[in-house]
Amino acid sequence: MLSRAGEVIVNTASRYVAPGRSTNLFNQAVAGLTRLGIGVWGSRILAVRGRVSGEWRTVPVNLLTHDGERYLVAPRGHTQWVRNLRAAGGGELRLGRRAESFTATELGDDEKPAVLRAYLRRWKFEVGVFFAGVDADASDAELRRIAPGYPVFRLSSR
Repeated sequence: MLSRAGEVIVNTASRYVAPGRSTNLFNQAVAGLTRLGIGVWGSRILAVRGRVSGEWRTVPVNLLTHDGERYLVAPRGHTQWVRNLRAAGGGELRLGRRAESFTATELGDDEKPAVLRAYLRRWKFEVGVFFAGVDADASDAELRRIAPGYPVFRLSSR
């Protein structure tokens, strides 16, 4: 944590919120349904090669479609899947037996406010706790302020 004029702020460039037990249970349930081909609110299984092991790593994610583009947002910050996706440059989105390969381009912080707002409109009930009081009605300036702590990737089909 950094201090500025008596204000405590979080170093958002390295922000990471570890999953708790309830998050792990929820993720397992969503992942199980998604593997069966039932997308819960647009859920998919993200499969990406590990940056060290080279083995496939999987995690349930919320796929966002906004203005005709598809995005992955990391509400818990700079997670292992984010680091792996940066290194691999792409992966697969799985729903049941279907797997779609994609390439990923990480957005700059100035590009994130509209995507973060759309993400919060769609999934605030699920991920709002990770946004510390910021919601879809926040100003562009407020969303830009928190943007470094929330990696966002634009997906393109391979």
